[in-house]
Parts: sequence; C-alpha cells; structure tokens
Amino acid sequence: MVKGYKNPVDTSTKKIVAQNKQTFDLEDLGVFASNDFDGGRLNGFVKYNDSTAILIVNPENTPINNSAYYAFETWSNTSKPFYFTFQYPKGYKHRYVPKLKINGTWSLIDSTDIFKKDSIVTIKLNLGKSRITVAGQEIQSSNDVKNWYTRLVKGKEGSVRLKSIGESKMGRDLPVLDLYRGDAKNKEIIVLLTRQHPPEVTGYYAFQSFLSTLLSNSNMSKRFLDKYHILAFPIVNPDGVDMGHWRHNGGGVDTNRDWSIYRQPEIKQIVKYIGKTLKKNNSKIVLGLDFHSTYHDVFYTNNIREGTTLPNFIEQWFSALEQNIPNYKVNEAAANSTKPVSKGWFLYGHQAVGITYEIGDKTPKTNIDLFGEVSANEMMKILLDK
Repeated sequence: MVKGYKNPVDTSTKKIVAQNKQTFDLEDLGVFASNDFDGGRLNGFVKYNDSTAILIVNPENTPINNSAYYAFETWSNTSKPFYFTFQYPKGYKHRYVPKLKINGTWSLIDSTDIFKKDSIVTIKLNLGKSRITVAGQEIQSSNDVKNWYTRLVKGKEGSVRLKSIGESKMGRDLPVLDLYRGDAKNKEIIVLLTRQHPPEVTGYYAFQSFLSTLLSNSNMSKRFLDKYHILAFPIVNPDGVDMGHWRHNGGGVDTNRDWSIYRQPEIKQIVKYIGKTLKKNNSKIVLGLDFHSTYHDVFYTNNIREGTTLPNFIEQWFSALEQNIPNYKVNEAAANSTKPVSKGWFLYGHQAVGITYEIGDKTPKTNIDLFGEVSANEMMKILLDK
C-alpha cells in the first residue's frame, strides 16, 4: 500500500452492464449496424424516421467520467445517404469527433457531415453494402496491440524481452516489454504505461513512437539501454479495450485510481512485477511516464521535485522539447497527486519523477509521432548526461 494520497478512492470491483454483441437490423430501411467486434460499443439502434436512426450508447457502469465512447460498423442493402443521431444517458455528452474506417483506411469524418443542435449530435454517412466502421477513436484492440509489439521486438532480442506478467480480470494477457542491454543488475529503471483508459488511443500512439525510438538501434539508444532498464506496459487494461468501455476495466473500476491498495488484478500484477524486478536487480525507479489522452496536449506533473530521483529532469526535458519541436510550447499542469494515480505512485512510493503524458483527442498522427520521437531522444540525452 502506498500512502500520501489525500483523497482515497474505492477501487473494489463494481458490477458492469455488458453490452449484447449483435447486429442491429432496421429491416424496413435495409440499414444495419453491428458492435460485434473487439472495441465495439453500441447499446441500441432504433429507427427515428426513414432517413435517420438513433444510436444508443451507454457506459459500462456509473459513476464514470464524461468520455462517451462509441464504435460500430454500419452498411445498407442499397447505396444512400443516411443520418445517425447519438443518444447518451442524461448527464453525459458527445466528446469524440467520429473517425471512419473505409476500405481499411481511417480518416476523420468531413466536418460538413456533422450536425449539432444544442447538445445533440447527428452525422451523415453515405451507406452501401461495404461496411463502414465509425468510432470515437481509431480502434486498437488488444490483438492490434499484440501485433504491433510483436513486430517491434522481432530481431531485437538482445535489447528487449517480451514477457507476460499475468492475466486481466477477464483472463486477457498482460504483457511487458523488458528493455536493457547486457546485465540488468544495478540499472536504474524507467517505467512506461499506456491504455489504462480504453479510448485514449492518441496517447498510445505517442507511447508507440516513444518506445520505437528507444529500440531504434541508434548509437544513443544502444548506449541508453547499456545504462538503463525500461519496463514498458503497452496495454494495462485489455478488458476495457476489447469490451469497448468508456473508462473502466473488467472489474468496473478506473485502474488509474488503484495505485495505492491494488484491488484490481491489472495494477496488482504490474506493481508486483516491478517490485520483483527492483529487488532482483538491486535497482530503483527514477522516472515513470503514463501515456493518456484528453482534450488537448498536456503534461500532468507533481509539484514536489526536490528530493526526488531526478529533481531537475522536468525543467530540462520540457526545455529540450520546445527547442527541438518546431513551434511547440509545453503545456504543463503541475499538482501533487491527491488521488491514487500512477504519477502519485511514482512520487510517494518511489520518490521518482512521475508524469502523465497526455495527447489531445484531435492531435494529428504526424504530430504525435514527432512528439514521441523527440521526447524519447531528449529523455535519453538528459539521462545519459546525468
């Protein structure tokens, strides 16, 4: 148990309301919708009139953050324009601009096909027999994540070891990528986390770019992995990801509120693995980065810096980002963690620097890739000079 949080959170398992995976059929209109795939989220599909259907979208349980996530496939017997109106429970509102997957390629819906009246959002799609996927964020299921890290580590066995630390609440694999060169003994540790919250895919993309840079086999990355040990967790909440949850895991809990008592198996096993690694290798954590998404790019930091493992790192790192990313200004929100979140766990549990690395919902992929690459390179430069 880690103390230091002023506002404890009850992270005991809560009941979730599982959506029925199915194909919805508006027979008289010849229009269909399906949530029957990993990452799907659609709780109902009903006719409003001959050209419009209501999309009923509910969360896995409540209370929950106002981050309504949706994902469905749709098609029709004949080619025609058709309208879809989003309906959420009272008190919740539309957050994500729809992304469309057509013929295997993701793109942002055209702004002229979005209609908003008060808080009600309607979109227009040109339907046909080929399925269109509509989602709040691009879908990256646990299988998609596995395919990515499997490709990433291939041929790099001297620098990275792929392991399983156990299973999620619903029995899905919890992987870790263990990065170092040579002997792990006495190497200081950096921890990387992502996908605590299922729809936060832009943060995951930054994690991908960041980790790929650490494994780039550049002279600097080789020197870095000679000196440091990285523990990277590419999908902390696979149940929530595959079940199309707005926020929570298979136990109906926000895993980023469980970094104190560890009531949920995902966080419990991550903490156990980190603890065993620290003890085995006579190591300490110096830095923890947790990749998320929110409305805009922001770094959430702790105010406490003096006495931590890297008291000057944040100022040096942010300065380097501004110098090496064109027209970029770091958006920092500093406050000591009062709830049991990961950045607080790094601080209170390990006197380490903890940062929540947030990417905006609408940040372009090219920008995300650049941010991840530059932030990894500048971190390596700073820590190699330490």
